[in-house]
Amino acid sequence: MALNPLLDSRDLRFVLFEVLEADKLNRYAQFADFDKDTYEATLELAEQIAVEQVYPANADADKTGAKYDPETKSVKVPAGFHTAMATYRESGFSGLSNGPEYGGTGMPETIYRAVMEYFCAAGVAFSSYDTLKVGACNLIINHGSDELKKIYVEKMVSGQWGGTMCLTEPGAGSDVGALKTKAVKQPDGTYKITGQKIFITAGDNDLYENIIHPVLARIEGDPPGTPGISIFIVPKIHVNADGSLGKPNDMVTSGIEHKMGIKGSATCSLSFGDNDQCIGWLLGEERQGMKIMFQMMNEARLDVSQQALGTASSAYMHAVTYAKNRLQGSDPAKKGDFTSVPIIKHPDVKRMLIWMKSQVEAMRMLTLLAAYSADVAHADSGDAAKEAQALLDFLIPLCKAGNSDLAWLVTSEAMQVYGGYGYCSEYPVEQLARDCKILAIYEGTNGIQSMDMTMRKLLMNPGMFNFTVFKKRIAEACDKAKGVVDDKYIAAVKNAMDKMDATVQVLGGWRDAKKALDILAIATPLQQAMRMVAHAWMHLLSMTVAIPKLKAIAGDIAGEKAVATAKDNAEAAYYLGKIQSDKFYLGTELKHLYGYLEYIESGEPAAVNECFEDIFTGALPQ
Repeated sequence: MALNPLLDSRDLRFVLFEVLEADKLNRYAQFADFDKDTYEATLELAEQIAVEQVYPANADADKTGAKYDPETKSVKVPAGFHTAMATYRESGFSGLSNGPEYGGTGMPETIYRAVMEYFCAAGVAFSSYDTLKVGACNLIINHGSDELKKIYVEKMVSGQWGGTMCLTEPGAGSDVGALKTKAVKQPDGTYKITGQKIFITAGDNDLYENIIHPVLARIEGDPPGTPGISIFIVPKIHVNADGSLGKPNDMVTSGIEHKMGIKGSATCSLSFGDNDQCIGWLLGEERQGMKIMFQMMNEARLDVSQQALGTASSAYMHAVTYAKNRLQGSDPAKKGDFTSVPIIKHPDVKRMLIWMKSQVEAMRMLTLLAAYSADVAHADSGDAAKEAQALLDFLIPLCKAGNSDLAWLVTSEAMQVYGGYGYCSEYPVEQLARDCKILAIYEGTNGIQSMDMTMRKLLMNPGMFNFTVFKKRIAEACDKAKGVVDDKYIAAVKNAMDKMDATVQVLGGWRDAKKALDILAIATPLQQAMRMVAHAWMHLLSMTVAIPKLKAIAGDIAGEKAVATAKDNAEAAYYLGKIQSDKFYLGTELKHLYGYLEYIESGEPAAVNECFEDIFTGALPQ
């Protein structure tokens, strides 16, 4: 398999078909028509389009950006995105995970997420248009009336029409309950919508003939806060009875943001009902807006996980390529020989590369495990479905916050491998760093993800069922590893889980003592510690599969025989590298966990002191 400059295609297959065995999802009726050959062909086509069209278009888009025309109040996206999106649609990727009844392919979520890693690695800005459309379309499929489905779904699945998610307002960012957008019911059952939304990704663009906006608003007279919020479908252009496009709705794009990164993605401000003629249709029931929107938000958080994974993967792969080709310094293992060698020979560069490799591979496994859990939750029944859903719910904040935090660190480390060149725009990692920073902020800041995990998914979860399933899966992985993996690595994972469990019990005591502020103050380090445990689990699963595979090829997993075989056998080299990455994480990186847990349990009150705001007074300008 040729080296992909964006992600390790061999590792993607390892996770899909050797660890998760996603090809066996055809045991479920809804996936019965798919097999491994079909999945392989789909992945290969995605890789080709991503590398040949999206990747070069993404670099150009960073230079030109999305453009707003104040006269027409419309947005044009970079030209290369049009060509790439046309190929993307024609190849069927726009409806890959939607059912055939809507004109889609109906493939498992696991395969869809694997495919999207290629496109996210090729360009976060490009991928944002279609992922928002998919999320909006799924809302209508799951909560829309038959009439709404008939009007919108097929053309959204085909990629002819786009979609967004309209939550954020001026003065009401993460506090969605403070929104002011209003809905007034009309005699015909429609609603007039008035208000403003900001930071709307793909809010306007010329990739699609029409854009369908799910909009959060409060029906006139409904209570304040999130309990009074409803959700409406507001098309940019009205649709006639015969399905053709009619007149524009009363909404305008008032501008776009000028950003640090993802410059090809149009981040729009939208104004609804300036002439009191913006019409929307209720989605689901009144005052169920947040409940309904959470479906899309959870999907969007997995989208962001995928974008972060793709960005980190691309940065790592570029760093590896650079390190193999950049000649500088002599080989530290050969004293007296001053011949310049590739910088990958230097121990500190090796350390940076294996650190990136271990993080990216764990991110990939955990993200695809979340997708696989979604497939099982939807296709199975009984306890299997219940546990799969519980695991998915627990993994979403870990994937979103964990991947996006690490993407920023991985791209930074990739720049360090490049040295001064990494800071220059002629090399790709500088753009990757700028593009990935937003991922820790949008679709719910990572602080919000941490609070969600700590409170809703852990301490307030009935019986801590989500966490119980998480622990159960790790215990199963430890049992499966016995006799295959060195006991010290199994013990490392067990000890990490035991210590994490003990810390959670300490926090349970804080909850009973009503120390809510103290818990919220350590939510982020708790989420980061939990992510380390989850990644340790992934590396143990990886070793359990990789060790027998390497033994079958090389007769050994370490020493001269394995290394010699790896020099001439690509599969042996892959498995050897995989095992080294696993050992590195479990033997070194996991040690950081215990510092985090000591920090969490310390109970240090400085961050929640009552006079906290006053201590910064001296730092403020007079």
